[in-house]
Amino acid sequence: MMPVQCKMARVALGIGVRELAELAKVAPATISRLERGDELKPRTVDAIRAALETAGVIFIDENGEGPGVRLKKIKGTSA
Repeated sequence: MMPVQCKMARVALGIGVRELAELAKVAPATISRLERGDELKPRTVDAIRAALETAGVIFIDENGEGPGVRLKKIKGTSA
């Protein structure tokens, strides 16, 4: 997960740094450090990514157009 993907995911979900920190069981400053591009321990990044995925985010790898995120489709709704 790239720093920009974390921020895009938060915005897509409509949650702030504090909410994500609570979901990932890390300090809000840790989320800010990740989004700033600071290097974190892999297990910390994994915890943040897992929290975002559980909340409904799908991470899109860079495929020539750049990395991104999207929200999972909610069952029972049409596209």
